[in-house]
Amino acid sequence: MQHLRIGITGGMGAGKSTICTIFGQLGIPIYDADARAKWLMKNDTELKKAITENFGWDSYTRKDELNREYLAKVVFNNEEQLKVLNSIVHPAVKKDYELWTLDHKEEPYSIKEAALLFETESYKSLHKIMVVTCPIETRIERIIKRDHVKREDILKRIQNQTTDRERMKRADWVIYNDGINSLINQAMEIHRTILGIRESGTVPFKI
Repeated sequence: MQHLRIGITGGMGAGKSTICTIFGQLGIPIYDADARAKWLMKNDTELKKAITENFGWDSYTRKDELNREYLAKVVFNNEEQLKVLNSIVHPAVKKDYELWTLDHKEEPYSIKEAALLFETESYKSLHKIMVVTCPIETRIERIIKRDHVKREDILKRIQNQTTDRERMKRADWVIYNDGINSLINQAMEIHRTILGIRESGTVPFKI
């Protein structure tokens, strides 16, 4: 049977990682695109070279560590520079994900967690998409506690992402992380549906 590639996305602080933890407990392999991007930016020789050529030697410290603070300042309020960085990093992540998927092809399905699933058009290589949605104020409170950043900085970052309304239009499943609906029940229902789709053998791509 075909291995199904499922995507999960949502706004900052929506609770994607929480949902992935639930699926992980079910034995489903999870590919964290954001975490892998950070790893590749630190360890992939070709990617490091491209970043240095486009953003200067200050992109890495003397200890050869990624200078996140410097890069963040460069791209934070500069849409063009952000596009350049994404055009460098996302192809590397795509290649890494394809290799990872091959390692898990015997599993019924796997999940790719990515904040910018639609923005980078990486959803096109996936069979189905889950979107996690959460009230904006709850998201902001979580991000402030997690990342220790200012409210205005969070709002700027959110503005660079697709809106919840747009994500939900393009989703196969919407998970409501609102403190009312059970996350476990929602995840279990989707899990059973995915297994049913796989058993049926008819899986259209999200193109």
